[in-house]
Amino acid sequence: MKEKIRVNNQRYRLGYHLMTSGGWMNDPNGFSWFKGYYHMFYQYYPYAAEWGPMHWGHARSKDLVHWETLPVALTPDEAEDGCFSGSAVVYEDKLWLIYTGHHLTDPADSEAFYQDQNLAWSEDGVHFVKYEGNPVLQVPADNTKHFRDPKVWQEAGTFYMVLGSQGQDGLGRALLYQSKDLKQWEKVSVLAKAANVKSEGYMWECPDFFPLMGQDVLLMSPQGLEAQGDRFRNLNQTGYMLGQVTDDKEFIRGQFEEIDHGHDFYATQTMLAPDGRRIMVAWMNAWDSPMYEKTDGWAGALTIPRELSIKDNHIYQRPIQEMQLLREKKLWDGNLAAGKQLAIPRTAEVELVFGDIPDGKQKLLELSDGQQTLSLEIDRRDRRLMLRRTTEDGERSLTMRSAAQLDLTVYIDNSSAELFVNEGEFTFTERIYWQNDLTMQLPWGAEVAKVYALEAQANQY
Repeated sequence: MKEKIRVNNQRYRLGYHLMTSGGWMNDPNGFSWFKGYYHMFYQYYPYAAEWGPMHWGHARSKDLVHWETLPVALTPDEAEDGCFSGSAVVYEDKLWLIYTGHHLTDPADSEAFYQDQNLAWSEDGVHFVKYEGNPVLQVPADNTKHFRDPKVWQEAGTFYMVLGSQGQDGLGRALLYQSKDLKQWEKVSVLAKAANVKSEGYMWECPDFFPLMGQDVLLMSPQGLEAQGDRFRNLNQTGYMLGQVTDDKEFIRGQFEEIDHGHDFYATQTMLAPDGRRIMVAWMNAWDSPMYEKTDGWAGALTIPRELSIKDNHIYQRPIQEMQLLREKKLWDGNLAAGKQLAIPRTAEVELVFGDIPDGKQKLLELSDGQQTLSLEIDRRDRRLMLRRTTEDGERSLTMRSAAQLDLTVYIDNSSAELFVNEGEFTFTERIYWQNDLTMQLPWGAEVAKVYALEAQANQY
């Protein structure tokens, strides 16, 4: 039996983000509520801090911010070379996992594969059994081999599944299926497809489809988009389309919009919480991220959970209210004079409100440990907000609707920073590998500045 890899250096370990006890993590999977717990599964390779044959890691929580790691939920068997991404749904008092089986047809060629959809179930939410009738869905004739990442939900007694797909025309698309029992599936429609590769991609990974505040939302990670100025600067993107689904189950939608503007955000998954909130998480890395923690025996983490809403035809993200449970001490509450330096804990929440920002370019924020720096700059003339970090290809930018005033919430966690701009109108998600004590400087000052120290060991592994 292989021995699981262990963490050999704590320097970049996160205090309150979900990560592995050792090994590789990518996409969140199976985000759900079952028997009094939130459940989070994730793509996991326990034997190295590199991508490998995918397992499903598993954690649960009572409050979405304190997580307990559980035994591995899914392990690839001899018929599978990986248990790829999927989702979870409660049915007949069991928790069902719906996942993509990845099958290599030539072990020497990683591109020689096929994919199908499979089930596993649990009565206690901890121990899972694969369904003996797998696979429950195989690739359709009009599809290429790219056929993965099922997201399943129940509506009026019927289960629906949206699947990431590539049509024979080489365009990304989302397929819609339905079932009465999770085991027999029939195709309903091509829910939506890319207009072209350059602007909407050749493959739509990790699709999610749900209603929100009177609109239907298709959330996904398209591959193959070409950079357009400040847009689409990462290797692969994550974003959404808003619209309405017709009676024929066709999604009439607007253009694709990025949902996060940072370097390290991919493969979202949402759930409908028991209280009705639509909550989203994502992989807090990307395939082109450097992931320096790999030398320390682990790789990857998940974002903090974010509550979604829609305003002015735009998705807003706010940190879930439960994040306040992590506050251990208020360190600062008042204004902050221009140029003043403030010591910041490595696990912290910072809230800032800036007043009348002058015309022209103005640096708003600088976080630094003396070696690695993260800064935010605004140019009121073109309403451009620029994030910079001290790495290669370190700038990411966006255009704001108004640049007269700005509020900012930043969650800092040892080797990460998540920035929420104007009550979540825009976000930047970043891994930044600080090693020394942090200082914060506000060249323009802030009318309101609040700093909280957050728990540094919120999770159990």
